Amino acid sequence: MPVTELQGLTRRRFLRWSQGMMAAVGVFPLLSAESEAATTAAAGKAAAGGAKRPDYYAKLNVKKIINAKGTYTDLTAACMPAQVREAVYEAAFHPVHLKELQVNAGKYIAEKLKCENALVSCGASSALTLGTAAAIQAANGCTPLDIPQEIGTDKFPKNEVIVQKAHRYGYDHAIFLCGGKIVEVETLDDYRKAFGPKTAMTNFFNAAGGGQIQHEQWLEVAHQNNVPCHIDCAADMPPIENLWKYTQMGFDMVCFSGGKGIRGPQNAGLLLGKDKYIQLAHANNSPGDGVGRGMKVAKEQIVGMVAAVDWVLEQTDEGMENEFKRKEDVVWRALKDVPTITATTVIPPVANHVPELVMTFDANAVGITAPEIQAKLRELAMPIELASARSWNTPLRGRGGAPRPAPAGPPRDTISVSTWMMQPGEEVIVARELRKLMMPARAGHAKSAKS
Repeated sequence: MPVTELQGLTRRRFLRWSQGMMAAVGVFPLLSAESEAATTAAAGKAAAGGAKRPDYYAKLNVKKIINAKGTYTDLTAACMPAQVREAVYEAAFHPVHLKELQVNAGKYIAEKLKCENALVSCGASSALTLGTAAAIQAANGCTPLDIPQEIGTDKFPKNEVIVQKAHRYGYDHAIFLCGGKIVEVETLDDYRKAFGPKTAMTNFFNAAGGGQIQHEQWLEVAHQNNVPCHIDCAADMPPIENLWKYTQMGFDMVCFSGGKGIRGPQNAGLLLGKDKYIQLAHANNSPGDGVGRGMKVAKEQIVGMVAAVDWVLEQTDEGMENEFKRKEDVVWRALKDVPTITATTVIPPVANHVPELVMTFDANAVGITAPEIQAKLRELAMPIELASARSWNTPLRGRGGAPRPAPAGPPRDTISVSTWMMQPGEEVIVARELRKLMMPARAGHAKSAKS
């Protein structure tokens, strides 16, 4: 645990608190020594020296949740580490010139992430819009004020963005905001033929999981036609090296979400890439009057993203993965004596590339179905959101809606837990609540069967 989280928390007070937490779980012998040292948000408040601050969630009647699902926007994505929160806090005290802050922050981030230039955007979707605007401006020689109303006209005809059919998604709207028009391709031959006098850019969705044309061929053909390539890597960190992998591969622009694995503010993102396009993206961004005017990034979020980049570069993939798995182990050891239960760890190949604990069981033997478990966890005073829950006769879908094959053998329900967005100690709470639901449910089910 970072020292900043423990200030004011004495060893005796910490041990007394952590032992109380373990006793509450009811599975103290099952939990590791590391778990005994884990803390929750309650410990963080104790560590803050007892300062009383207003709880605006309580004022607004909004329930705090335990996120055992992942960095989803509707769950407010990631929580910022202490050093990022402190950077945001300090930035709030001092006005600065916004443009100077944006430009200097971009240069700093670019140096850290081994690319020519960078921009802090209002999320990954905003980065895609600004990248599209930059490509369209470069292709047409227009100004930010010409986008989108003059784009696609005889005056500025270049508005086509080539995309593989398998890479179409809801974020295409970020392209449409600039007057862009999608041209779909499937085969490599389709792709070669798609370039023409109206082509302005290509877009590659890194986590699409489909499409016939791979990164290298996609880049090669576009650059033969002097057309820039943007790649959407919004949720594709970890691994950490992805933050420079795709710019070094040759992509002209790369977007990342700031509030996912990078652990910055949720309403921030990154556009990385060639200096020519990043400068044009700056020109289309707030505080100018271009298409990005409504995508303002506050000084606190810009500084927060710089601090988040610093933070993530202090981590290692191995260290983060080990911590995620340690928390999963706490959950599994609390549940491994549930009848018929088995577990496996699944790591998605690209987006949200972190371990997910997938547990299957016979609902008839346990006495409760996976959807019922999910529903009851959402009814808690502090609701818990699972990564997924399904009965054997309902389709199982993973992150991004991709279908996941049902387990082999007899019908089995499935629940999945993702620990990477849990606050310290929350794995203990998840373990306790799951055990309470699954073990007593089985006992009640057995009594009913006997009668």
